[in-house]
Amino acid sequence: MTERPLTIGVVAGEVSGDLLGGDLIAALRVAHAGPVALVGVGGEALERQGLQSLFDFSELSIMGISQVLKRLPSLIRRIRQTADALIAARPDVLVIIDSPDFTHRVARRVRKALPDLPVVNYVCPSVWAWKEERAPRMRAYVDHVLALLPFEPAVMERLGGPATTYVGHRLIGDPDIRHIRAARLARAERAPGERVCLLLPGSRGTEITRLLPVFGEAAREITARNPGTRFLLPTVPRQEALVRKLTADWPVKPQITVSTAQKWQAFTEADAAIAASGTVILELALARVPVVSTYRFDWLANLFLGKVRIWTAAIPNIIADYAVVPEYLNDMVRPGSLTRWFERLSQETMQRRAMLQGYDLVHERMQTGRPPGETGAAVILDLLAAKKPGRN
Repeated sequence: MTERPLTIGVVAGEVSGDLLGGDLIAALRVAHAGPVALVGVGGEALERQGLQSLFDFSELSIMGISQVLKRLPSLIRRIRQTADALIAARPDVLVIIDSPDFTHRVARRVRKALPDLPVVNYVCPSVWAWKEERAPRMRAYVDHVLALLPFEPAVMERLGGPATTYVGHRLIGDPDIRHIRAARLARAERAPGERVCLLLPGSRGTEITRLLPVFGEAAREITARNPGTRFLLPTVPRQEALVRKLTADWPVKPQITVSTAQKWQAFTEADAAIAASGTVILELALARVPVVSTYRFDWLANLFLGKVRIWTAAIPNIIADYAVVPEYLNDMVRPGSLTRWFERLSQETMQRRAMLQGYDLVHERMQTGRPPGETGAAVILDLLAAKKPGRN
């Protein structure tokens, strides 16, 4: 008789979550002595592990309250479709990965129909930033959280959330970032007047539209004060046309690239960066690229800023527990500030040395004994072993 496969329900809503899911399932296949089957929603990384996604998961790649409200009817339909498919499949465990506006709603519906199904949440929701009351509510439909950041287990315990394990962040083991970090540690200082500025206005059209014009004004000022400065602007293929349109009238044209390899090369070459707040700030920190962080919220998100509890939006700052990375929000994102930070961070200054020292602390605190996927797989198998005999 053929052994029934371990069936894993998995729901990932963005590329980053899909990558985490693919890594996790690969580790589960190694750790589990038997076949593994998948059902749910994901992208290329999970599809390589055998998932046939219920629909194109790029539909879920939305950001900001206004975008969620605009796409609400479609989201509700996909939530129901995903939950119904998982309930029908009766998997042995459900893994929801990031994108809480979608994945948590799916989990609640599935848990109501399958109350004994273990549910694992990969990527801790940012309850430490706002809406702390979400943490205890999660206990109704999440059994265990796999956290990417070292401070999150303590936060979840303090707030009364589900059991949480720090598994580590995939960026710590990323071979490209490790290579860049080593190269930057070994490289000699560049001669004065040969500065390279890395511009990272985000990967979403709304982010780029709000930030890139200010970056352009900063580039003009940087060039006027520091002749010879080069500007590197990696973006993603789907945003290339928008980026080229918004930079068409810049007196000093940035070098626009779209491949991942070119992005990492820009990280290696840059003296300092001006970037949109997000995961890229952590990438830059681990690669030891000095940066000033920026962000401009849409009008609706601004209405909720008063509910934000965290003191900083830059993840390296939270990990280090002090302001390693300077950050500017909304109307405070001004060309003059960005210009002067680039000047201080792109040369051998007290500010640059202090930031790199903070980066090293972040790197140290994020270390783990084994890869995230392996730790996550062990947590899932332990949950399954603790279940009563028999499967759903």
